[in-house]
Amino acid sequence: MARASRHQYAPAIELTTCSVEDLIDFKSFAARGQDWVDVESIVKRSGRTLDWTIIDRELAPQAALKEQPEILVRLAEIRALYEGVP
Repeated sequence: MARASRHQYAPAIELTTCSVEDLIDFKSFAARGQDWVDVESIVKRSGRTLDWTIIDRELAPQAALKEQPEILVRLAEIRALYEGVP
């Protein structure tokens, strides 16, 4: 919750959303086909603003617990595609 933020969508509608880093972690952990499409889109749009330290720190133990290290490999491949993109 520390990285969550509140957004006013309409006068009477305010929502709390997770950070983009947390969203990447959640979707990478789920590792379904559409999740990887979403992760790639998020990484492409977010460019250099992503804090990869947070993503790596949070996702690595989750992937280990799930016994799916390929999650980290897939995310690294996506990251490499957009590393230099502004």
